[in-house]
Amino acid sequence: MHEQNTQSPQPVEGTSASSSPTTVVPLTRRTQLEPDDADRLATLVGPVDANLKQLERRLDVHIRNRGNEFQISGSAERVRAAEALLHQLYRETAHQQALEPDQVHLFLQEAGVEELLQRQEQIEQQERHHSTDPAAEAPVIRTLKKSIKPRGQNQQLYVRAVLGHDISFGVGPAGTGKTYLAVACAVEALESQQVSRILLVRPAVEAGEKLGFLPGDLAQKIDPYLRPLYDALYEMLGVERVNKYIERNIIEVAPLAYMRGRTLNNAFIILDESQNTTVAQMKMFLTRIGFGSTAVVTGDITQIDLPRGENSGLVNVINVLRHTKGISFTHFGSKDVVRHPLVQRIVDAYEAFTEAPNSGSNQNSNSGQ
Repeated sequence: MHEQNTQSPQPVEGTSASSSPTTVVPLTRRTQLEPDDADRLATLVGPVDANLKQLERRLDVHIRNRGNEFQISGSAERVRAAEALLHQLYRETAHQQALEPDQVHLFLQEAGVEELLQRQEQIEQQERHHSTDPAAEAPVIRTLKKSIKPRGQNQQLYVRAVLGHDISFGVGPAGTGKTYLAVACAVEALESQQVSRILLVRPAVEAGEKLGFLPGDLAQKIDPYLRPLYDALYEMLGVERVNKYIERNIIEVAPLAYMRGRTLNNAFIILDESQNTTVAQMKMFLTRIGFGSTAVVTGDITQIDLPRGENSGLVNVINVLRHTKGISFTHFGSKDVVRHPLVQRIVDAYEAFTEAPNSGSNQNSNSGQ
């Protein structure tokens, strides 16, 4: 027997009915689920509110509940979609004792959430474009040790893309903050229990180095090359907590070769130096993503260290997936470099040299040193 909503949902906050149809309207809405059954409500929200967090993350809303009374906050369309899904999922609890993440995901798909999110994203982008003070809306990433505020428009767009997409790409030169910001987003997601673990992944290809001559197994060989990721984690969580998380596999270092055959649910996965993946490796990595997971892929297509004749998976994926819904690409340039001013000049100089008509012959020349 299906329950009925005996209390009409009432908006608590919002804007006037005369608001422009292209304006994102904030709204807080209360709704009640009937019957008031503690077991069914526990099934609905999931362990540690996992199902509610999945809805919050996917729809970009905030959901609070006390018993069978729920309060949903966000833009009007997203709030209405979240409310409808809550009632739909609650009906399912009458027939089953658990709601898995993949079931919640399927309900989100069937409800046409992708189309809704795309429409809302376009509206919000228009709002930001016409804002007189874009910096006032800059996202802030909060971690245990510090808060990180993205610098410049591209960093802000990148962080918004990571927070709003299941798969995001950050492509650009060294020093633009693409890896550091990805780690910050991962730490925030872990600390807020949006994900249950962080995976740091890297291909085993190095400039001018032979990993076979390094001591240890493959994980130990690749460990020194993940040092920038470790440094960022230490800065945001502290050395003791990072080491504790690594011991408990809450933070996992995974060479790309170890990813084959795995399905990663409820995880934040960072693939660093992705310009050194092959086309097959990139496809393999992207198809590992499971329910409740976020993946960020970073790389610099000007620093490819693959063997001659091997195509870069990053270069290939930019062409293959650039128009795929639900995936974002943020491209950084030398103006986004936040290191020493000389780094920006070095990047510009290399770009100019590469683009010069005779750069090929210059690169092949030998100075005799």
